[in-house]
Amino acid sequence: MEEEKHHHRGLFHHKKDEETPVEGGVYSEGGVYSETATAYTNTYSSEEQPNYPNVEQHHKKDEVDYKKEEKHHKHLEHLGELGAAAAGAYALHEKHKAGKDPENAHKHKIQEEIAAAAAVGAGGFAFHEHHEKKEAREEDKEAHGKKHHHLF
Repeated sequence: MEEEKHHHRGLFHHKKDEETPVEGGVYSEGGVYSETATAYTNTYSSEEQPNYPNVEQHHKKDEVDYKKEEKHHKHLEHLGELGAAAAGAYALHEKHKAGKDPENAHKHKIQEEIAAAAAVGAGGFAFHEHHEKKEAREEDKEAHGKKHHHLF
């Protein structure tokens, strides 16, 4: 039962089952030889080696995925809108509390102002992302030859 004891090593300190230590000296990445360091080798046989798809076949490195970029900015725009709505609602809540609680009215007014500033900032972020989304859409049209510039 003692052999089955589980030791918690913390986050990012997991012992890997696939790796086995190699005895003897090891060269580090800097080219320094060390007798005390332990190197790890891959224990896959040549038949078991995972076959990863060639990424370069699907996307060229110079090609930008404008649809993905447009979707990303749309997502961030919606997050900005949600943040603006939430901060605005909290500002209204604090305004209501300031009227109901005269003892702490000053505190509630300060929190209301902070929430209002956060709402304005989130609205500005949403506006910025909206324009980034439009720019990505226009770049996509230009890249695929769908947009013709006016000559007159």
